[in-house]
Amino acid sequence: MLRRHLLNCRRINTASKRISRHYYSTTTATDAHANDKDYLNALVYRIHEVPEAQVAQDAPLKNLLVAIKDNICTAGIPTTCSSRMLKTFVPPYDATVVKLLREAGASIIGKTNCDEFGMGSSNLWSIHGPALNPSDPGNASESELELRSAGGSSGGSAAAVAAGFCDAQVSALGTDTGGSVRLPASYCGVVGFKPSYGIVSRWGVISYADSLDCVGILGKTVDYVRQVYHTVNKYDESDPTAAHVETRDQAASICHEHMVNWSTSGRLNGLRIGIPQLSPASQEYFPSELSSAILGPYRETLRCLAARGAQLVSVSMPSTRYALSAYYVIASAEASSNLARYDGIEFGLRVDPDGPSQIKKAGDVYAQTRSLGFGPEVQRRILLGTYALTADAFDNYFLQAQRVRKLVRADFDRVFRARNVLTTGGTEASDEGVDVLLHPSAIQTAPALVHDPEKGAYRLEDSVSSLDAYLQDVLTVPASLAGLPAMSVPSGFGEDKWPIGVSVVGQWGCDDLVLRVGNEIESLLAGSTVDVG
Repeated sequence: MLRRHLLNCRRINTASKRISRHYYSTTTATDAHANDKDYLNALVYRIHEVPEAQVAQDAPLKNLLVAIKDNICTAGIPTTCSSRMLKTFVPPYDATVVKLLREAGASIIGKTNCDEFGMGSSNLWSIHGPALNPSDPGNASESELELRSAGGSSGGSAAAVAAGFCDAQVSALGTDTGGSVRLPASYCGVVGFKPSYGIVSRWGVISYADSLDCVGILGKTVDYVRQVYHTVNKYDESDPTAAHVETRDQAASICHEHMVNWSTSGRLNGLRIGIPQLSPASQEYFPSELSSAILGPYRETLRCLAARGAQLVSVSMPSTRYALSAYYVIASAEASSNLARYDGIEFGLRVDPDGPSQIKKAGDVYAQTRSLGFGPEVQRRILLGTYALTADAFDNYFLQAQRVRKLVRADFDRVFRARNVLTTGGTEASDEGVDVLLHPSAIQTAPALVHDPEKGAYRLEDSVSSLDAYLQDVLTVPASLAGLPAMSVPSGFGEDKWPIGVSVVGQWGCDDLVLRVGNEIESLLAGSTVDVG
């Protein structure tokens, strides 16, 4: 039943499949291992016979298999954003990140499922159907598998990595706007890294919210993520938001000054880890919606780090409580602007008007296409963003959200030891600050999915309201608003035996520091199963 339904969802995009027939083999002789995991719906397009990359033997990513999120352009391979609006789009070019991966020897195995245009936190808003979480605490068969969300919007990327498609050396690219890499990583028990904004090129990434979108990396281990990151961490003059080389070097220099004392000693003496306050008056990264099952693995991670010599420091970030509201106003407003290009005239799907009376007004022509081309969640955010940009609401919503964003950035700058090289005239960092922040990646383990026979689709379980679905990003949004590097690392399991992640956040440009701390957490918890209790 499950396999049949998901395969039916994938057949929605028949036009793209006809276009891609030239590029994809219909045989499964070379990927039998991946084929038995089709029910996960992680890959919406798969290259069955991956050609060997024609690169030097010492290429850094030679033999590494990489899956690409369906909103990142790949030459000759359909890129649909999991939307009817782009169901026939086959880019003639590679995004910069894809080009860099190919040049380094990586092989692209296919495109991964995602929420439509990257809008969602559960991967339910996709014309291909939801990507399912491959974690299997009870080693159940496919027919007995407990249906849980892989997270979103990069749920397909996380599921592909967690399921080990093709072999262990699999990594994936996603995009992270407000947590769309870190949240699925936490749900699926893999590593998910969002670099500093402007460090990795966005050229060739189909926009959702330009000031927030980042290309993120998912992998089985921090080492895989680091390998891919150092390959795509290149200045790209085609990307107007890319940080210049001088700025990158300045930030890296400041970061390494603080890292040198503990990174070579074998212990973590000198590493200062910030712990957001937890009190009834200031919940910050511990909202009331946070499941108590999350705290056990989080506290165990802190205990292990302290045992290695790290200093735990309580910090206060009072603007955090307003971050989620500001994020949805800003992201929706930018989405409203970016998606205006899909009007049935120049870009995307074209739905012909019903009759002559429908072509007298341009708005009627646009409405036909946009009503059928966009799914309900995209339409919802376009409406919200359009309202926020109207003359009556601009000051009270959009500008106010930008003020909150500035306060969130200021909170981070105040608590970090390293100075933010992007700001001028701000508060100078001091030795009393912290090197990284550590907080839970998600408010719960992966939410359960149920099938709605009336709609013929999947939805979150009844205990999760439509508004609660927007709270899934509450812990990941602040780092996105500030443009900071952040990474979710597996930290154990909840009472239900499903994965839990912990997030490491650093100052802008201190990506290597975040990766280093993530590597320490991974090493400390390796071979242990951290349960609550």
